[in-house]
Amino acid sequence: MATYDYLIVGSGLYGATFAYCATRQGKKCLVIDKRPQLGGNVYCEEVEGIQVHKYGAHIFHTSNKGVWDFVNSIVEFNRYTNCPVANYKGELYNLPFNMNTFSKLWGVRTPAEAAAKLEEQKAEAVAALNGREPANLEEQALTLVGRDVFQKLIKEYTEKQWGRSCKELPAFIIRRLPVRLVFDNNYFNDKYQGIPIGGYNKLIEGLLKGVDTRTGVDFFQEYKDTWQDTADTLVYTGALDEYFGYRLGRLDWRTVSFKTRVEDMPNYQGNAVVNYTSHEVPYTRIIEHKHFEMFGQEVYQCPKTVVSEEYSVEYREGMEPYYPVNDEKNNALADAYRALAAQEEKVILGGRLGQYKYFDMAPVIEQVLHSFNLL
Repeated sequence: MATYDYLIVGSGLYGATFAYCATRQGKKCLVIDKRPQLGGNVYCEEVEGIQVHKYGAHIFHTSNKGVWDFVNSIVEFNRYTNCPVANYKGELYNLPFNMNTFSKLWGVRTPAEAAAKLEEQKAEAVAALNGREPANLEEQALTLVGRDVFQKLIKEYTEKQWGRSCKELPAFIIRRLPVRLVFDNNYFNDKYQGIPIGGYNKLIEGLLKGVDTRTGVDFFQEYKDTWQDTADTLVYTGALDEYFGYRLGRLDWRTVSFKTRVEDMPNYQGNAVVNYTSHEVPYTRIIEHKHFEMFGQEVYQCPKTVVSEEYSVEYREGMEPYYPVNDEKNNALADAYRALAAQEEKVILGGRLGQYKYFDMAPVIEQVLHSFNLL
């Protein structure tokens, strides 16, 4: 007879939230993770008194008050607001595209002046198409924001991210680009935004409190063929194609790598996230972790700082998959795998890897809460 109601593979936000909800309904869960620690990609490591986002910047944002109240019931969140800066060959621009961006680009002072300049450049791009639809990402972006924004803030950054020319990427990837005719550098439009005080480990620890966990465990080596001996139901949050032994072929992923170092100064770049949009710099952005949780004078009370250069690379076997490549080929293959998944009895595939869909953090939690009728 099975010992657990659920065997949960992966201790990221989907797995940890599922375990929390099931446990509160009286179910018994075992959470396993192949990494030596819990938390998936939101895991933080303390360095020089700073919570370092080991697997990249994670900024929680949502407009769903139920989700915001839920995470704050586990750990209090701070008031961090994401206001990234773009560095193009030494020129600094505010993101998302807003009046500060346009003022720096064109010297415009009013929304009407900015709108006129945008429309002028968009009209050039539409005219160049001569009546046809945009055939690739480059053409699509030019019709949305024009040549100046595209050349300095989109083109080379996107090519570094995807490892492909903008002319080789499908147009649908960038059907929408946020343009704001206000002086507002807040990247997100969501009502609620912040970082768990003390780092994301506090959130994971709270979600998994009282839950049996095992780290350093490979599901495919220890449980794949015998999990029914351990649990009634399997919750799998690993890669969708790997679960099925790649029988239909391999899905493509993009991944990222980091070069992290300690700087002997209190303030390296003055912002948590600075994107480097030119090919002249090999990394896509630099993250200065202390700015997620330290504000004002606190920044200088901590004498050192930790920065991470982030590099976008093509996934190869043995790497950590990060981002699904949602082009037509991969979407069709993922649909075929999802059809197989629908035939699996007592198996739930969840999360970004398990569903081969890009999710922000809040929608993952929202999805689990809905499945337990808690929203």
